[in-house]
Amino acid sequence: MSTYIIQGGNRLEGEVEVSGSKNASLPILAASILNNGITKLYNVPNIQDTKVMLEILKYLGCKIKQNSDKIVINSKDVKKCEIPEELMRKMRSSVVLAGALISRNNKAIFSYPGGCDIGSRPIDLHLKAFEKLGINIVEEYGNIKCTCDKIIPQDIILDFPSVGATENAMLASVLGEGTTSITNAAMEPEIVDLQNFLNKMGAKISGAGSNIITIQGVKKLKDVSYNVMPDRIEAGTLLCATAVTGGKVKLRKVEPIHMYPVLEKLEKCGCIISVSKNEIYLEAPKKLKAVNIKTMPYPGFPTDMQSIFTSMLTTAKGTSIIVENIFENRYKYTSELKRMGAKITIEGRTAIIKGTRKLSGTNVIASDLRGGASLVVAALCAKGTSKVENIEYILRGYENLDIKLNKLGANISRKKGE
Repeated sequence: MSTYIIQGGNRLEGEVEVSGSKNASLPILAASILNNGITKLYNVPNIQDTKVMLEILKYLGCKIKQNSDKIVINSKDVKKCEIPEELMRKMRSSVVLAGALISRNNKAIFSYPGGCDIGSRPIDLHLKAFEKLGINIVEEYGNIKCTCDKIIPQDIILDFPSVGATENAMLASVLGEGTTSITNAAMEPEIVDLQNFLNKMGAKISGAGSNIITIQGVKKLKDVSYNVMPDRIEAGTLLCATAVTGGKVKLRKVEPIHMYPVLEKLEKCGCIISVSKNEIYLEAPKKLKAVNIKTMPYPGFPTDMQSIFTSMLTTAKGTSIIVENIFENRYKYTSELKRMGAKITIEGRTAIIKGTRKLSGTNVIASDLRGGASLVVAALCAKGTSKVENIEYILRGYENLDIKLNKLGANISRKKGE
């Protein structure tokens, strides 16, 4: 496995552009099979998760061309309905292809998805939504087989505002006859981006960004060209990395409106923040202040930023309390932070972080995507050299993180695994 070698103690300062959103790109890539034609996508991040999704699309029959920041997908010859298990296990978000395949071919076969080990992430909400739409589901030998003669429009009420279940229900019903509604839908900006993409393709969807989404089925979709939204979690990570080093940064190609829960907490930590249309400027204080956080579905504080903030708060003045309300096993990375000198106590879903004067560089191991990024943030402010191993997890969701941080004055080198 590859490793980041980080010399800590450098103050980050400068300007950097934010990449396209991982969590918006994946369902949009899945949706590209729905138009039976050409999709041109811009601003898709060149990360491991999007590579896996493109690999699955090729397996299903798509022809794909890539140059610079443009991806052209021709889905005319998609005939297969089964997602290979070895690819499914690499990435949880691959499950969103099920809705697209059912919508196009009335059939999808897949295994339980993989991804990061951050606790139970069952897909029962996805399957319940499918059943509501008249899709027959058979589970056998670790595979899930979904079939239907046609989609039956219904009013779907989700037990929890799951992002993936909302996306799958949207994709499954977009070519149905009649009107489907999703109540208690996820309200994340990535859901809005999927709606905007599908509508540009010729779909009739409204309500994304609220808790009720309405899908009026259409008979067919058309060729489309689309620019994916910026990655709000990458933006938040870069802001926290700057804050923990006492630096200042201007982020370009970002959507501040998506960032308000994160920006509010950074201001409470003592950071000076100003925003313009597509830019965010942050200037950190000499010493960050402690802050309390509870993760919640959007528009609450994002669970994907929880580990990044925990890392940043390890050297803040005072005691911070973080409550993780989305995933029950998202504190595994804290044992690695403690090896660097962090004072963190875990009580169930609560992390109590007592700020310490400094962290010390050492060897740590990433065990998931965002937890891995939190170790990078900690290493940036630690005294001495840190080695962050298993960075394949980090590469799943961050495009050129080391290059961007180095541009801001960090000292990170990457050593490839043997």
